[in-house]
Parts: sequence; C-alpha cells; structure tokens
Amino acid sequence: MTGKERREQLLAVARALFAEKGYEVTSVEEIAHRAGVSKPVVYEHFGGKEGIYAVVVDREMEALMAQIVNALSGGHPRELLEQAACALLDYIEGSSDGFRILVRDSPVASSTGTFSSLLNDIASQVESILGTHFTQQGYDRKLAALYSQALVGMVALTGQWWLEVRKPGKDEVAAHLVNLAWNGLSHMDHRPGLTIR
Repeated sequence: MTGKERREQLLAVARALFAEKGYEVTSVEEIAHRAGVSKPVVYEHFGGKEGIYAVVVDREMEALMAQIVNALSGGHPRELLEQAACALLDYIEGSSDGFRILVRDSPVASSTGTFSSLLNDIASQVESILGTHFTQQGYDRKLAALYSQALVGMVALTGQWWLEVRKPGKDEVAAHLVNLAWNGLSHMDHRPGLTIR
C-alpha cells in the first residue's frame, strides 16, 4: 500500500469508529487494530488521535458546506429555503456517519465546536438572503440575523432528529420544514408582540 493509500485507509477506519463510538471512546490502538497496522503507523501519518480526528471533521465540514452552497441556485427565497433543507437532508442520508461525527461532539445546541461554527457560516449566508428580502418587504433588515439563526437551527435540529428516525421520508420532511418556515415568514407581523404580556 502506498503512503497515500494507507492514509486514506486510516481515515476511513477512524471515520467509521468516530461515527460509531465518538471521539472520546475511540483510541489510536483501536484505529490501528481495525486497519491492521501498528500504532506507530497512525502516529506517523497523523501525529495521534487529535490529528486524524481533525482531518475527518474538516473533510465532513467541507463536504456538507459544499453540498449546501452548490444547492443554492434558485433566486426566489422559498426556492433557496427548499434547496437548503433538501441539501442538508441529502447529506444526512448520503453521509450519516459524517453527520454523526459532526453533531456528536458538537451538537446543534452548543455554542462552540465544529458543527456550531458551520451552522454559523450557513446562518450568515441566510442572513444576507433574508436581509435583501426583508428590505424589499418593508421589514427591519437588522432582524435578518435573528431569523436566520432560527431557520438554520430549526433545519439542523430536525436533521439531527431525522438522522435516527428516517420517517417520514426525506422529501416529506423537507416539505414540512419549508411549510413551517415559509408560511411563517410570508405572514409575519411587522411589529410582533406577545399575547401573554
């Protein structure tokens, strides 16, 4: 096996173990054993568990972000919302292990970690799109940040839930997400208030 092939093999083995057990429980010994190599081979390629984990997470973040960015091709805000929801669910379906790795050690509700930083990047893009839409509709553009966090959080938490249950089907989940988000966005009050206070 060439050095590059060995490196890819180790990454595949580590990715499967991190998805199955999480970062804390997975050991270099186990990665080496499953790959059929000695521990020094893992250290030689990655410097240790932290190094191999960082490469696995970086690859997953790049793949998810690329899938979402590539999906955003429609011009209408509803189309963009549909495309983003479908892209996340497509990623979860096609790369369940990768999504498990991202959310296990950095859940959606966390304010730090790799998945949280990825969600913040996505929310920034959504904020820009919503800001333009808000301006056109006469809403306060400054609130686009709040709404983008709410939308991205809703989709991400639903994605985490759907990762385990897989019912209803992906397209139905996306349709319901868009239904809630879009119908809520399309009927917003210009000055919302609470009825209980």
